[in-house]
Amino acid sequence: MASSADNIPENPESGSGETTEGPDRRGRVRLRRAAVMAVPATMVVAGLAVLTAQGALGVQFAISGMPFTVTATNLDGTGFEQFGQLDNMAKDSPNAGDTGGQVLVVTSAIKNATLTKLCQSVDLGGINLKITAGGGVDKVTATDLTTDSTELSGDAAFSNIEIGNDASTLTKAGVKGPIGVFSQQADIVHIGNLRQTNYATTAGVFKLPGLKLGFSEDAC
Repeated sequence: MASSADNIPENPESGSGETTEGPDRRGRVRLRRAAVMAVPATMVVAGLAVLTAQGALGVQFAISGMPFTVTATNLDGTGFEQFGQLDNMAKDSPNAGDTGGQVLVVTSAIKNATLTKLCQSVDLGGINLKITAGGGVDKVTATDLTTDSTELSGDAAFSNIEIGNDASTLTKAGVKGPIGVFSQQADIVHIGNLRQTNYATTAGVFKLPGLKLGFSEDAC
């Protein structure tokens, strides 16, 4: 659950960095690229950091464009990084709306993570697909965990934090972000009362003791 991007493509279908849908589309993409520089700074000030997506494994995939909620009473991790970037939906995705098929996200990476009372839910339109795990003695554990988020909240504490790094130079979690993008990293992260709105998650290993999956009227 980090993306391997030294560059942020403006058009996922062409390697040229140019769009083919007129000046309005190009203008929107340029604005999103500029926003990438500012959003991570806001997250740093808020101290609301977690997980990550699409990069710890060097994996790149088209997101569905359907956000999902993740909560946990506690997250503890070693080797933490965070930076901003753009995620891309599949071509002609019905979830693209007026976004041009792109979502501005905060990508976070944790080398080793432990989560207590993990809950994940996605709204399927009147019903939620819900997953819970780690509510007993054994906690949820993950290695090379990444998530791409648009919202993060919780009570955060960091050890040996570095703020203002270039995302392409990060070293704590083994993930490198786009060059020229603001980022932060730390040796240790703790987040209590974690809540995220995510668009993607990957992990090298993800262990979910006490896993329960089903449909529910209640979201996380």
